[in-house]
Parts: sequence; structure tokens; C-alpha cells
Amino acid sequence: MNWLNTEAFTVFDQHILWSDMIGNTIGLIALALGWRRSIWTWPAQLISGAILLTAFATAHLSGSAGKQLVVIVVALFGWWQWNRGKGQAQDGSIAVRFATWRERGVLIGAAALGTLAVGGLFTAFPTLSWDPWPDAYIFVGTVVAMYAQARGMVEFWFAWLLVDLVGVPLNFANGFAFSGFVYVIYGALVLWGMRDWWLRSRAAAAAPALEGAHA
Repeated sequence: MNWLNTEAFTVFDQHILWSDMIGNTIGLIALALGWRRSIWTWPAQLISGAILLTAFATAHLSGSAGKQLVVIVVALFGWWQWNRGKGQAQDGSIAVRFATWRERGVLIGAAALGTLAVGGLFTAFPTLSWDPWPDAYIFVGTVVAMYAQARGMVEFWFAWLLVDLVGVPLNFANGFAFSGFVYVIYGALVLWGMRDWWLRSRAAAAAPALEGAHA
């Protein structure tokens, strides 16, 4: 499997690694499947995480590598969660909703405290990460985003968008150009998926009211 960490090609003086390219391409497919509310988003995220884990571990980006470990664990949780929730929506797929204000508070609090804790760890042990605070932000933001996705919360798209804002420049700065390019595409898919889930959640919320009016 050493070939995964070899150079695939060079474009605009950026060296593209096989692991970076393959892992992120599968990750892009996983995000598109998530937008479609397909349960196959989770095995795709699991495979993407496993491939990118090898890339980031080799580059000594512990935060990004740790993020992929979390991706693998949360992908298993999401796969289980969505299997339990199949058929909730009228079209037989996963029902989506906005988080309650309490849930939003928990997500924001967990993101803030988690970033402080992980960033502090990376700062105390510099060998763990070359960019401790951005790396910690991405690590924790990914955990929060994937947890929200597993629970069918529309806010998961907002979390991914915030992760992308830091992930794009960080990946370019650390030589993962393909990751940077893919994160730009992620941003477009996130906005598209956010709109779709937003409209679906509003429609789902309005359905009980319409049924009550007809009763």
C-alpha cells in the first residue's frame, strides 16, 4: 500500500499524492450521497477516512490523521443510526430536521471546548501537529458535523461549511493540493445540500399542520 503515498502527478507546481486524490474523491462522493440522504454515504466516508488516514499520518499531521480516525468511528455510528431511522420520511429515506436550540447550544459548546482542549494538546506537544489550532479546529469541527449528520440535523451543513473555510488554506499550505481543490467543490456541494435539507425539513414540519387542518 506504499504506492498510496507516492506522487500521482503535478499540476500548477502542486504535487498530487495518490492517497490525497483517491481519498478525497471518495469523500466527495460520500458528501453527494449525504445530500441525497443515501445510507451509502457512511461506508463511502469510512473508506475515504481510511485512505486519508495513511496520507496524513505519513505527513505527521496528527490532527488531520486523528480526524480521519474519528471519521471512521462516526461513520460506523452514522451507518447504524441511519439503518435504525430508515423509512422515516415519506419517500422511504432518512427524515431531516433542524436541531432544537438546546441541541445547537450543545453542538456549539462542544465545538468550542473541544477545539480549546485539542488545540492545547497540540500546542503542548508540537510533534503532534505542524498547525495546532487550525488542525484542532478541523478535527473537532468534523466530529461535530458528522454527529449532526448522523442525527439528521440540517445544521450539519453549516458545520461542514465552517470546517471548509479553514480546511482549504490549511491543505494547500501543507502540500495537500488535491484536498484543497476538493474542499472548494465541497463548499459548493455543502451549499446545495444545505438548501435541499432546509426545504425538506420545512416541508416535513408543515405536513402535520396541514393534516390537522384537513381533519
